[in-house]
Amino acid sequence: MDEIAHTATCASPGEVVTGNVMPILHQVRHALHDLLETGKSEVIDLRSIPMGPGEEGRLAEALGKGEVEVRMSALGPSEIIETRYPGVWLVTHFNNDNEIIGKFIEICAIPGLVMAQDEDIRAGLVQLNEQLT
Repeated sequence: MDEIAHTATCASPGEVVTGNVMPILHQVRHALHDLLETGKSEVIDLRSIPMGPGEEGRLAEALGKGEVEVRMSALGPSEIIETRYPGVWLVTHFNNDNEIIGKFIEICAIPGLVMAQDEDIRAGLVQLNEQLT
């Protein structure tokens, strides 16, 4: 059994396993292929998929960590972690009590939450113009 399959399917004795880790990894693979071929991004809402105890951790372990981590505070704390597979991001949103309120896998060049919006860029330009005059 290869490393990713072993990581994705191994459970502790007595642990409930839904078997959804491998299908999610296959969905990520197809979405990454589509991103390269068509430029189409995809978001997988991990909170909408049944997962047993420990499966979310095994999924994160199978995806690994890449070089980029972003922590931000916009309507509550969020963390965006690049996986070992460039273009695949784990995005987690927290409330003010540090409880997870949303968890996603985003398959894209860069998550939209990180990209500057035109309105914000415009406001930044106005602010810089004012400081320079």
